[in-house]
Amino acid sequence: MAAAVFIAGCSNQNGITLRGASQFDKNHAYTLTLNKFEELVKSYYGKPIEFEIYINSELGLEKDYFAYMSQGLSVDFGIVSPSHMSTFSSSAPLMDMPFLFRDLDHWNKVLDSDALQPIADDLFERADVHLIGFAGGGTRNLIVNRPISNMAELAGLDIRVMGAPIQTKIFQAITTAPTVIAYNEIYNAIQTGVIDAAENEAAGIQQMKFYEVGPEIALTQHAITIRPLCFSGKTLRRLPEDLQAAIIKAGKEAGVYGRDLESSQDAEILASMESEGKLKTHLFTEREKLLQLSEPFKAAYADKIGASEVLARINEIN
Repeated sequence: MAAAVFIAGCSNQNGITLRGASQFDKNHAYTLTLNKFEELVKSYYGKPIEFEIYINSELGLEKDYFAYMSQGLSVDFGIVSPSHMSTFSSSAPLMDMPFLFRDLDHWNKVLDSDALQPIADDLFERADVHLIGFAGGGTRNLIVNRPISNMAELAGLDIRVMGAPIQTKIFQAITTAPTVIAYNEIYNAIQTGVIDAAENEAAGIQQMKFYEVGPEIALTQHAITIRPLCFSGKTLRRLPEDLQAAIIKAGKEAGVYGRDLESSQDAEILASMESEGKLKTHLFTEREKLLQLSEPFKAAYADKIGASEVLARINEIN
């Protein structure tokens, strides 16, 4: 969907108006995080300012938002998946790599540190977009048509993966048989036996009703999402200095809010579906083996995209 083009961060007779965008509805964690950002900016700035937050993909998709922020048009701020930043920075997709984090605690510590600052700096230099906060927190697990809880049961599992080559390589490394299939074809593919499994977060499992064809959830926790809260550099420079400071401060805090919200929602959604008898979760007893098998491929990928130092910093955090 094409967005109407207007100068972002515009001033008019009513003062400054900042525009945000979300692909999702008013109750989604990303939209609620943008609302929190608005609330915090108004509190810290303490002067009249207007916000317009467009939901349900009214201004396009996340890849569009990032391009608009880079151009300083249409969208001033939004939450964007790292995969949609790869056009500008080859290192950005590292944030989406499987097995990047040991667990949720490690993920939180990384996002509270400066480990990702080199990626943020690269994106600012190449795209003129600031990463002012880090939201996310959805944990991805395997959606399977039979119980899987160890390496022996995992070996040779026919599983759908996303199109990025690193996804295929890492799932091959952990002994599965990955296949790239369109997202909207997953349900049918499991139902008809083309594949035995897929992988997703709890919200995706619920929304797409994957539990109907893959009711056995293997808790591999192979990915915990990072969803940066982004702000246009061109917009930021047009704003008063005290408002710029309020935006930077609010962005970091809104990111933490979004992480707490989404990570708790993720666990709640999964538990709710299990209590309703829609699915059954299985602890994966050899997760350390998954981490071990994926390590060489993570290192090779980080080297290829110029992010070896970032990966090393992430690994060093305890």
